[in-house]
Amino acid sequence: MLIFPVPRAQAFCRFRVFVAAMLVVHVHVHVKLECVEAFKQVTLTNAHESLKEPGVARFDAVQQQDDPTRFVLVEVYRDANAAAAHKETKHYPVWRDAVAPMMAGPRFSVKFNNLFPDDKEF
Repeated sequence: MLIFPVPRAQAFCRFRVFVAAMLVVHVHVHVKLECVEAFKQVTLTNAHESLKEPGVARFDAVQQQDDPTRFVLVEVYRDANAAAAHKETKHYPVWRDAVAPMMAGPRFSVKFNNLFPDDKEF
């Protein structure tokens, strides 16, 4: 649950409560230079398959401009259950196992609550 103050123009301090159902996950990945192209290929396959999941609203893969060995996967799930279901698909363990030896360091994720656009717009 997120709580935001209403604009200061109002005389009394009140709070608006937003319940965020959507889960946004940024997965940060650093791969070995010699594995960049292979990583991109297997990751794009995973992204395409992920978009077929009913609980996945969006699945982006981006590559850092000034360091082509760094990537971020932007995964938007309808809820936390959808994120858990994603890891139970056929394609996720294929991706996970394929990219493991390509990593220059451990991948890590950061979880966010969606603020905008509204969940209904996904």
